[in-house]
Amino acid sequence: MISKIADGAIVCAGRVYCDLIFTGLTELPRLGEETYAKDLAVEPGGGGFITAANLSALGHKTSLLASMPGGPFGSAILEKMERSGVDLSLSPFDMANGAQVTAVIGCQEDRAFLTKRNGAAIPKDMLTAFSTSSAKHLHIGELATLQEVPELLEIAKANGMTVSLDCSWDQNCLLSNDIKSLIARVDVFLPNEMEARHLGYLDNPDLCPTLTVVKKGKAGATALTSDGEITIAADPVEVIDTTGAGDAFNAGFLSFWLRGADIKTCLQEGNKCGAAAVTRIGGAP
Repeated sequence: MISKIADGAIVCAGRVYCDLIFTGLTELPRLGEETYAKDLAVEPGGGGFITAANLSALGHKTSLLASMPGGPFGSAILEKMERSGVDLSLSPFDMANGAQVTAVIGCQEDRAFLTKRNGAAIPKDMLTAFSTSSAKHLHIGELATLQEVPELLEIAKANGMTVSLDCSWDQNCLLSNDIKSLIARVDVFLPNEMEARHLGYLDNPDLCPTLTVVKKGKAGATALTSDGEITIAADPVEVIDTTGAGDAFNAGFLSFWLRGADIKTCLQEGNKCGAAAVTRIGGAP
C-alpha cells in the first residue's frame, strides 16, 4: 500500500546508495599500492535522501522518491533511513534489487567517490504515484536522475510545485548537449564550485539560466542572481567527514527559501547545515 504524500510536503528524488565511508587517510590510494583507513562507516547516501533527512530534522514533512539498493547493501542502511523521519513509501525496498554502492574515500578535508549505479533512478510505478502528489516542492538530488527522468519536471510543474536541482558530479551529464536547457527549467540550481566552473557559470554568471547557488565548502556559498552575486562565508568548524555536506547545505537553503526568506538568510542557513554535516560521519543527521 502506497501512502498519500502529505499535503505541502517536500519530495526529494534521486537514487539511494549504501555509502562505505573510509576516513582518517592522509593521502588517496595510488595504483599498485595499498592504503589503510583509520575508520569505516556504513551510512545511507545519495543527495535525495541526505537532503530529505536534513529537511526532516528542520521540521519539514519530507518524502523520498528513489531507487533503493538491494541485497545486503540495502539491509545495511534501511533501519537508519527509517529513523530519519522521511516518508519512504515511494522508495520501496526490494532485496532483489542490485547493488547501489558508493565507496567514499575521505582524505584530509576532501574526498573521492567510486560508485556503482543500478537500474532506473525512479521506480516506474512510484513515478505514477508521485504524479498524484499534493507536495509543494520537488528537490532532485542528482543531475543524472533528471536527465534520465525528465518527466519529473513535467509532473512537478503540472502540480504547481517549485523545483530545485543539485548537480552531483557526473562528467557525462555535464558534457551533454541538453543539460543547460534542463537546468533552465528548475527554480533553484545548487552545484558545487567545480561543477559551476565546468558549466562556465563562474566565469560568466550571465550564462546562468536560473537562480544558481554555488557551494564552496569552507569558503561558504555564492548566489548568482539577476541582481548580481551574494556571497556568505562559512564559520570555521572541525572537519570530520565532508560526505553529504553539500546536500545538507541544500536543506538549510531550501528550508528558508520556501518560506520566502531573502537570499542572504538562505545562504547563512545553508552554511549552518553544511557546517554541521562535516562534524559527523555521513551527511544525514
